[in-house]
Amino acid sequence: MTDSGPRAPARDLIATVVDPGSWQGWDEPVEITTDDADYRADLLAARERTGLDESVVTGEGRLHGRRVAVVACEFRFLAGSIGVAAGERLVRAVERATAERLPLLAAPASGGTRMQEGTVAFLQMVKVTAAIADHKAAGLPYLVYLRHPTTGGVLASWGSLGHLTAAEPGALIGFLGPRVHEALYGEEFPPGVQVAENLLANGLVDAVLPAAGLADVAGRALSVLCADSAGGGQSSPPARTPAHRPPPSAAESIRLSRAPARPGVRELLDAVAIDVTPLSGTGAGERDPALLLALARVGGEPCVVLGHDRRGRSLGPAGLRVARRGMRIAAELDLPLLTVVDTAGAALSREAEEGGLAGEIARCLADLVTLPAPTLCLLLGQGAGGAALALLPADRVIAARHAWLSPLPPEGASAILHRTTERAYEVAERQGVRSADLLANGIVDRVVEEDPLPDLGPVLGAELGALRGREQAERLAARRARYRRTGLAR
Repeated sequence: MTDSGPRAPARDLIATVVDPGSWQGWDEPVEITTDDADYRADLLAARERTGLDESVVTGEGRLHGRRVAVVACEFRFLAGSIGVAAGERLVRAVERATAERLPLLAAPASGGTRMQEGTVAFLQMVKVTAAIADHKAAGLPYLVYLRHPTTGGVLASWGSLGHLTAAEPGALIGFLGPRVHEALYGEEFPPGVQVAENLLANGLVDAVLPAAGLADVAGRALSVLCADSAGGGQSSPPARTPAHRPPPSAAESIRLSRAPARPGVRELLDAVAIDVTPLSGTGAGERDPALLLALARVGGEPCVVLGHDRRGRSLGPAGLRVARRGMRIAAELDLPLLTVVDTAGAALSREAEEGGLAGEIARCLADLVTLPAPTLCLLLGQGAGGAALALLPADRVIAARHAWLSPLPPEGASAILHRTTERAYEVAERQGVRSADLLANGIVDRVVEEDPLPDLGPVLGAELGALRGREQAERLAARRARYRRTGLAR
């Protein structure tokens, strides 16, 4: 931290985030009931200093015209600590947001539990967490903005449950405050660990941004998370299909899919998506540059996007855990999930094996085939091995002309069958890896031209919209039946 003091007061933060003139407070007056004279004096002094009656401010406003509920801590009020009154105020605000079906933005800045109230204050975190869980279970978005400082039970409860979590630049964020650590262990906490930027680097928050940028980021995310559609239920438009051209050979497709200049998932989003909000890591301390996760509108349709980043390293278990985070968001908010397959294969290393790679592939498969949300897969390029399979099972699967899917990289399959990699293309042709073969075998539903990329936008958007228009039970039954009959006569 370049300075040790707290940042903007809660009311100033709220005024920065919500549309001018739209704020309506929800707080009911809180009486001081304690018999502890010292604590009473502390409360009175905090009220005098802040003009507030407690450490939490709640209410609603409009964010880019959309109604949102907001809960924010005031750090100047006894270090933003949470006691019984503050906990009750928080829970009532969350419950009201849930009842009125409002997205919720939380902006904690707190030292944690209010020590003057002891264990009963400590237990407030349970009921706040339960209220947040109920809010999310109702399919409503929950965004978190961690301010300087956020520590203790607040971080370990409602500060760590966001669908999307951002942090203030340079903010101190950690479970055990530095002062407590030094008192307990007689040494300073290692510098640079409990800082917002380090949390971003380690996949614990999705962005680091100043309060002035919060409204735009939150507004963009909510335009997707609230599932406003530009036209769900449309039929998929005609797309340029390669049916009038002879299908490429396996060798041609594999060579072209591996070309360094071939567009990947990032270029795809640049071409077909708007309102893109990247998410960083698992939210639980892991990142993997081989897996991209984002909220976006593709062809006008809101969705969660997860895909292989072909310019990253080979996909490891952490990347699959990032993918499963995306699946959870889609399930919680009933948002369509778009997966983009383009991978040369999973990581082959000691770290990947010890990190549970095989188990994560299995859990991705289980999550995808049972996911209640609509799912669409785009097989964009390479589709080698379990890393590709982990993102494949979907309600609908589209393949680009030169995409392919194989149990192993062709060289690996050739080595198994012929003890040489020299016959890789021959083996791939025989295995039926080409997009045309996948279509003939019912593994993909359509094959489309991949160039120019912008032409894929309307196709993907219409597919997503059509999936959103189907009844969930019918979709899930069809998905299970689709994969149940794989390999059987059509």
